[in-house]
Amino acid sequence: MATIERQARTPALANALSAAERGLAVIPLSQTKHPALRSPHHIDQAPAEPRCHGECGRFGHGVYDASTDPVRIRELFAAAPWATGYGIACGLPPYHLIGVDLDTKPSTDSAATLRELALRHLFTIPETVVVRTPSGGRHLWLTGPAGVVVPNSAGRLAPGIDIRGAGGYLVGPGSRTDHGVYTIAPGTAHLTPAACPPSLLRLLLPPPRTNRPAPPAPPSASGDHGRGLVQFVLSAHPGQRNTRLFWAACRAYDNGIGPALAAPLAEAAIATGLPEREARATIASAARMTGHRP
Repeated sequence: MATIERQARTPALANALSAAERGLAVIPLSQTKHPALRSPHHIDQAPAEPRCHGECGRFGHGVYDASTDPVRIRELFAAAPWATGYGIACGLPPYHLIGVDLDTKPSTDSAATLRELALRHLFTIPETVVVRTPSGGRHLWLTGPAGVVVPNSAGRLAPGIDIRGAGGYLVGPGSRTDHGVYTIAPGTAHLTPAACPPSLLRLLLPPPRTNRPAPPAPPSASGDHGRGLVQFVLSAHPGQRNTRLFWAACRAYDNGIGPALAAPLAEAAIATGLPEREARATIASAARMTGHRP
């Protein structure tokens, strides 16, 4: 076992250095996909103190340790000799990387969901670097414009699709984890990360701040016959109405109240300005994505 672990560490550092040569800032990861170095403040920092992002000069600040400097990278891996993989920081120059994580679940076809989003919002999924995960999922690497901060999110764009943005990281190809090895998808190794389509980028950004009250957090579909989901759709800003409707409809069908809530959700979406035909098509799409008949 020790021999296998030692064999995993050497390629982890080599792969991390190779990524850094391409301008990608990296950190060492453990077999659990978490940063390999523990925070130096896990004992001595009081809860009320501002969170340190590496200003103390020590290692152990997760993605904030990420670097393209080979000397620093070797120091990071030397401090974490148990590391078997590496993470690639998102949101940093020169690529301002955005990771689209297509998960694999029995009830969700995230790749099909992304294709439907592309058709609905009129964008093309570009040819780009694709990394295969041990579970059968895929990470699409896209680039964002400088000065635009894309937040991390889980399932906000659509069920089964997570986004890695500023402050997040992607597991780099060649990394070995408890579940297997991350690999570059065939035919994409020679590519560079493609620019994120503007229509998709708009869906990834938080709504602009206005004087209106902040929309509520995504509610649970249980209780009050989905009243919270209807309110969630009613509070949508322009540019996110379709996405919110799709999310709410998926939650309704997942919780067994989809058929009863289809009409109220459609009416709520129409009240926000979404065309009736588009609203009903979105709800039907959510039904199909969750394994139900519309």
